[in-house]
Amino acid sequence: MKVRKGSFYVFNPVLMDRVHKCADLKPGDIVKVIHPNGCPPPNTMGQCHVELDGKFVGMVSTASLSKHS
Repeated sequence: MKVRKGSFYVFNPVLMDRVHKCADLKPGDIVKVIHPNGCPPPNTMGQCHVELDGKFVGMVSTASLSKHS
């Protein structure tokens, strides 16, 4: 799945994000995709950086994100 910087998504972890936790998130959290300075853009190798409530929480697989309505 492709994600967009600045968009909101629901986090539902796939196996990779369950086993290798790079972000402190719970299933069902609403996250915003961001692009921190000096980091690769979203969708690079199926990963993206996210923030929760305005705070950076880490990197997750784009497959773990579904569109927030």
